[in-house]
Amino acid sequence: MTLASNSKVKSNVKSLGYYAYSAIQKHFKKTLKWETEVKKDKDPEALHQMRVGIRRLRTAVSRFDQAINLPKLVNDKNLGKIARRLGNLRDLDVLKETLENLAQPDLPKKERQSLQTAFDALEKQREKALQDVRTTFKDERYKSIKQSLQDWLDEPSYQSLASLPMQEVLPDLLLPEISSFLLHPGWLIGIQVEPSGEIISQEWKAETIEQELTTNGKLLHSLRKQTKRLRYQMELFSDLYGESYTNYVAQVKSIQDILGSMQDSVVLSEWLVDVFKCELHTQLPTLADILAQNRYRMWQQWQPLQGQYLKTETKQELRLTVIQPFKD
Repeated sequence: MTLASNSKVKSNVKSLGYYAYSAIQKHFKKTLKWETEVKKDKDPEALHQMRVGIRRLRTAVSRFDQAINLPKLVNDKNLGKIARRLGNLRDLDVLKETLENLAQPDLPKKERQSLQTAFDALEKQREKALQDVRTTFKDERYKSIKQSLQDWLDEPSYQSLASLPMQEVLPDLLLPEISSFLLHPGWLIGIQVEPSGEIISQEWKAETIEQELTTNGKLLHSLRKQTKRLRYQMELFSDLYGESYTNYVAQVKSIQDILGSMQDSVVLSEWLVDVFKCELHTQLPTLADILAQNRYRMWQQWQPLQGQYLKTETKQELRLTVIQPFKD
């Protein structure tokens, strides 16, 4: 069954279908806006904005799939491939920016000279990643996905759930993602759970944190990705909630940023090891210490948020906030 299959949802109808259409239209438009600038490769911000746009579009497409009938080409898998191409290029830009910030005059001359080798390797990798992005833009499948999305926006097709008032379905849309967020095993890294159920945060030294990031870095990165998914989904509905909800969105973003900073630092260290084919402390000892110190600071910022979201009170307050949107 479809609803309003040949007409757009009117803006005064605050239904699930209305929000689905609005989100897809907004993020599709943003994605297209930056495509030309990304091709020119003049401003890294254009790539960043397009990557964010395609990620948010992917979130909208996947989260509203039970309410809309999109063309077969427009699916999470295909959008994910585009996002990964853009992401590969953007990740190299982040690496370059980080390296440039680290290559300060107070870094020993020998290490600054060594970093030039890293910059040269980075440039070669970036040239290939940029070519992959430009090839993607020329690909017929990419063009077909864009056209299919535009066709759907011109004549949207909906499933029966699209007619439901948004406030009625909001908790059911958000709570599964919140459950995945709160139940992620990454929350328990550096945590000791007593038989009584008491949660104790470990006071680790910098060396122990480095060992833990080596062992469980992928798990923390997975939590970061889950946090990002939750943030994007929550932001779709910020106008339907009050201050408490807005505060939770801000906290989720902080968690994503802190975990992201730790992960970026780990990735940079691993990338440099791969470039120089030796341990980082051997080739760049001062830089290795700086990166380790940065990760330690990030860990100190992470622990209070970790402790907060392990509390029963915080979890319950978040759930209660989500099940109480504004009423028209």
